[in-house]
Amino acid sequence: MTSSPNPVTLATEQARTRLHELTVIDVRTPAEYASGHLPGALNIPLDHVRRALPEIRHASEQGDVLVVCASGARSENACKLLAEQGIPTATLSGGTGAWAAEGHDLHTPAACDTRAGWSMERQVRFTAGTVVLLGLLLGLLVHPALLLISSGVAGGLVFSALTNTCGMAAVLGKLPHNRPRTADLDAALAALRSR
Repeated sequence: MTSSPNPVTLATEQARTRLHELTVIDVRTPAEYASGHLPGALNIPLDHVRRALPEIRHASEQGDVLVVCASGARSENACKLLAEQGIPTATLSGGTGAWAAEGHDLHTPAACDTRAGWSMERQVRFTAGTVVLLGLLLGLLVHPALLLISSGVAGGLVFSALTNTCGMAAVLGKLPHNRPRTADLDAALAALRSR
């Protein structure tokens, strides 16, 4: 793989046939990762990728690196960040959603280790919907100016779609249930170093 501004994209079948030779890094939150991930994937949430640069560079020197997320947007952002650092990577077209939709297995941690929760997309939809409803209720019951809360969320969603970024997901990613435990992140980094 070569380092370029636009990451290489592997189709699900390409990734499946090469899975045994790829280092797979899942950039979703720990809760999303726990709900099911590609076999052998290591969890390094997107906001921890910069911290893991030396380990990811090491892994890329040993073989190809595949970065995955739920749909492909976060992994594409991670691949661009890594490309800026001269680290060649690929992303999985459609992410773990496409992987599962094609009937491939997703692995989950042992029951005692599971911190499964809602996907980031579901958390964002729930939060956005709740804030919109709250803004509407406050606008009707307290003061019409509070309707601006709902319009602010709507504007944020439009901006999110146009820029393929999500500020709400970044904020939600900082909540305790979306943060990796230090031991889990350290184990993922150690696994990359040992490649």
